[in-house]
Amino acid sequence: MLAATSFINPSLLSSSPAFSSDPTPIPPSPAAALRPRSFPRSAAARTLQLTCAATKPAKSPAEEDWKTKRELLLQKRVRSVDVKEALRLQKENNFVILDVRPEAEYKEGHPPGAINVQIYRLIKEWTAWDIARRAAFAFFGIFSGTEENPEFLQSVESKLGKDAKIIVACSSGGTMRPSQNLPEGQQSRSLIAAYVLVLNGYNNVFHLDGGLYSWFKEGLPAVVEEEQSDNINVLIASQKEKKKKIYRSSLLNQIS
Repeated sequence: MLAATSFINPSLLSSSPAFSSDPTPIPPSPAAALRPRSFPRSAAARTLQLTCAATKPAKSPAEEDWKTKRELLLQKRVRSVDVKEALRLQKENNFVILDVRPEAEYKEGHPPGAINVQIYRLIKEWTAWDIARRAAFAFFGIFSGTEENPEFLQSVESKLGKDAKIIVACSSGGTMRPSQNLPEGQQSRSLIAAYVLVLNGYNNVFHLDGGLYSWFKEGLPAVVEEEQSDNINVLIASQKEKKKKIYRSSLLNQIS
């Protein structure tokens, strides 16, 4: 199983058991917790329960199943807007485009005025757990595996107040609309980010339908960071290739 990080409690990010920092007592290992003990059954059960809680991080909001996320997004009336409407809202109604792609993708090209806070980041550590995660990504041909960004919500809050009007965007966009093949739609990084935001008190959250791939394809204004290609066709091709990998990557990020 692959580890899940948390948006709520960064202390759960470690792949090691979250034992006390007190160096004196040595906590029992999970195997030791299963050995027969002399104390009552109820105490043994409590010890085993605590040990399991220490070794398996709690599920983060982003890891909730898509059905749960979709229900809340619909309940909170999170609306999907196409790229041309998003541009109009940005210009006329002071909406902010929140680009939740990795920073490197943001620098390749983004809408003018867009703010970047990545909801997933490249795996940083080299613990045994993180090496296993990297190997799992590599098995699917993805050599830049990602993990949830534990500072996502905090970073958004430092840039945007709870009353801000936000359009959340990623590469592919995803959809809440049901179809014959996808009766509950399909989640994406932007929809996951929208879920985290409305869960934490943001009330004016929209979602970019079609993602930034559609934005660039429509030839809408784009800013390319210095030292990046300014050829819009190269940018579209790059986003199209990334779009093919989104589904596999999102599946891996949900494994817990």
